[in-house]
Amino acid sequence: MSDEETDSWAVALFVFLILITGEIVAGDSINTDKEVLLNLKTFFEGNNPVHPGKYTQWNKQSNNPCDWPGIKCSSSTNRAARVTGIYLPDNEISGKIFGNFSMLTKLSYLDLSKNTLSGMIPEDLNLCQNLVHLNLSHNILDGHLNLTRLNNLEKLDISVNRICGEVELSLPANCDRLVMVNMSTNNFTGKINGRFDACQNLQYLDLSSNKLTGKLWIGFERLLEFSVSENNFTGAILSSMFGTNCSLQVLHLSENNFIGQVPGEISNCRNLIILNLWGNNFTGLIPAEMGSISSLQALYLGNNSFSKEIPDSLLNLNNLTFLDLSRNNFGGDIQEIFGNFTQVKFLVLHSNWYTGGIYSSRILKLPNIHRLDLSYNNFSGPLPVKISEIPSLKFLILAYNQFSGTIPPEYGNLSSLQALDLSYNRLNGSIPAELGKLKSLLWLMLANNFLTGDIPPDLGNCTSLLWLNLANNQLSGKIPPQLANIGSNATPTFESNNRENDEIIAGSGECLTMQRWIPANYPPFSFVYTILTRKSCRSIWDLLLKGNGLFPICAAGSSFRTLQISGYIQLSGNQLS
Repeated sequence: MSDEETDSWAVALFVFLILITGEIVAGDSINTDKEVLLNLKTFFEGNNPVHPGKYTQWNKQSNNPCDWPGIKCSSSTNRAARVTGIYLPDNEISGKIFGNFSMLTKLSYLDLSKNTLSGMIPEDLNLCQNLVHLNLSHNILDGHLNLTRLNNLEKLDISVNRICGEVELSLPANCDRLVMVNMSTNNFTGKINGRFDACQNLQYLDLSSNKLTGKLWIGFERLLEFSVSENNFTGAILSSMFGTNCSLQVLHLSENNFIGQVPGEISNCRNLIILNLWGNNFTGLIPAEMGSISSLQALYLGNNSFSKEIPDSLLNLNNLTFLDLSRNNFGGDIQEIFGNFTQVKFLVLHSNWYTGGIYSSRILKLPNIHRLDLSYNNFSGPLPVKISEIPSLKFLILAYNQFSGTIPPEYGNLSSLQALDLSYNRLNGSIPAELGKLKSLLWLMLANNFLTGDIPPDLGNCTSLLWLNLANNQLSGKIPPQLANIGSNATPTFESNNRENDEIIAGSGECLTMQRWIPANYPPFSFVYTILTRKSCRSIWDLLLKGNGLFPICAAGSSFRTLQISGYIQLSGNQLS
């Protein structure tokens, strides 16, 4: 065959490919990828003239897109390199989503999370059929979702947006490859039904904080993590949902409308680490079979109507760190069994109408307790002095009770204490100067009592203290200048919390406490109340404890915004001069 005939065949084959595929395959190269990325750069720069991201460095130091920040290319060992990944999380990108990502025909990884992208997800994204990983979380995207053609997708995260529509109509038609799906904190509606039955490799599914309805999907037991918290699911939790092959490690069913008794077959999930049933309409006895789930570290049973009788078998949970039985209307004395949970670090019993039993239950002798929350009960009489003998205690929350008398000066011996909340009681007398010894204290909440006298200058020694609320008492005298020193060095406390890295440090009381601790009428914090969900309460709590601010602010003398911690002092409603 002559060279001329060969060229003719090449042209004919090229035209044939165009007719068959509708794509100019011969144009696929690193050069065409570069042109697409430069168009993307121009698009981003047009939408973000004030706070540009690292994409502004593209094509400045190198002409090779594989060297550009945030860009990943395939290996060029055997064939020409191609752009396969775009990593631009937290780059202050705003505006719409670029409408030509499909021109990057080898794109398999796209991460635009933690920006302020808005509007609908363009249909073009549904044409990126090589996508394996897609992360658009923490933006303000809205409209309906259509990713039905992304059959190679393994990981999808579109959480914390405003996307609506039905889950059933949003995901890949062929979901064999899906391993992780996070669609939480959106506006999805409708039912799950059997939408995930065919997703045989799925291990992590988070649909929490949406508006989903109907019965619970039966096939969730084969996953590792399943969360549908904060939806509108109804019905009973069936024993048939927990077979002997249950693989679950994390199960979140909180804040729905489930009814009836919790089946003992839940103990078939022998690898459960976190079980969250908080905020439903469960009744009857807590199943004794739960005591055989030896891996269990966190058990949230609050805000239900469980029987006051706690099964002794739960004492066998040697790894149990977090126990929440708040808001079950137990009443009377605290059950004596709680004093035997020596392994527990976080004991949450708020909102139960307890009237006594603090001493008889022996909870003040728990050797490992870090957080004790007895708020929103009906305890009366003097504050327990014996609390000062719990060296491990970090969070003591006794707000909204009927405690009276003075604040024990012995509380100044709680050297690990990070939060002391005695607000909304009937306490009188002066604020003990001994509280100034609490070097790790972040929160001191004494508001809405009958405290008198001067504010002790010793509080200025609390160098970690960022949030001080003494409002609505009968304090008098001058504001001590030493208060200017509070919060001057909270770094050691934050570093300690980061070192511990306790993944189950949060619980059911965060929204309640933050509404007291972060005042809604204080402008820097007022917006927080519009975004509070149970999940965001936990994450905000964790951020604060580790020294991370809630929102960017400009520090004094700087034009750059940083996530700096913002504290406050509240002294209103007193007689200070």
